[in-house]
Amino acid sequence: MSDAGRVIEVRRVTIDDPLVQPLLRELTEEYVTRYGPEAREEMSRYPKDAFAEPAGVLLLLLEDGEPVAGGAYKRYDERTAEVKRMWTHSAHRRRGLASRVLVELERAARAAGYTRMYLTTGPRQPEAKGLYLATGYTPLFDVDADPLTIGPLAFEKPLPARGGRPRVHVGPGDRPHHVRRPDHLRRPDHAPTPKGAKLP
Repeated sequence: MSDAGRVIEVRRVTIDDPLVQPLLRELTEEYVTRYGPEAREEMSRYPKDAFAEPAGVLLLLLEDGEPVAGGAYKRYDERTAEVKRMWTHSAHRRRGLASRVLVELERAARAAGYTRMYLTTGPRQPEAKGLYLATGYTPLFDVDADPLTIGPLAFEKPLPARGGRPRVHVGPGDRPHHVRRPDHLRRPDHAPTPKGAKLP
C-alpha cells in the first residue's frame, strides 16, 4: 500500500507486541481526556486473546517501521465481528488512515467467515461518528438526536460475500445512501436530508 509515495505496511500483531504500545497509550489518554479517569477501565476490559486469531484480529499500519494507525476486532457472535481499538497516531491524522484500517479489518473479518461488522463509539467522539457514517456503517440510533442523550453510539455494516461488491464510499459531506434509520427511531415528520448536507 502507498500513501502519496509513502509505503504503508499492514501487519497483524498481538496485544503484547511492543509496536502496539503507542496505540494503547494514546487511546488511554484520549478516553481519559474525553470521559474521565474511569475510562481507563476500557483498555483492560477484554482478555488478551479476545483480539487474537482466529476469532479476532489486531493490526497496525506501519510507515518506515513505525505504527501510524491501527485497529482490531473481536468475536461478537458467530456471524459478527466487533470493531475495537480504532486509532490513528496524533501526528498522522487527516490522511485517511482510519478508513484504510477499517478496510483491512473488514477484509480480515470476511476471510474469517464473518458476515457483519458491529461497533460502538462514544458520544464525545464526533470524528469517529463521522468516519463510520462516511465508510458505509449504518447508525443504530437517531443521528439527529444529541449524542450525549444516547450514550454509546452503535453502528453495523453487512460484509459482502467473498468476491461481492463492496459498499460505495461517500465523502464526509454526504449521508451514505443506504443508511436507513431503524423504524422505531423514524419520525413521521422527519424530512429527508438534502443531498450534500453536512452530517450532524
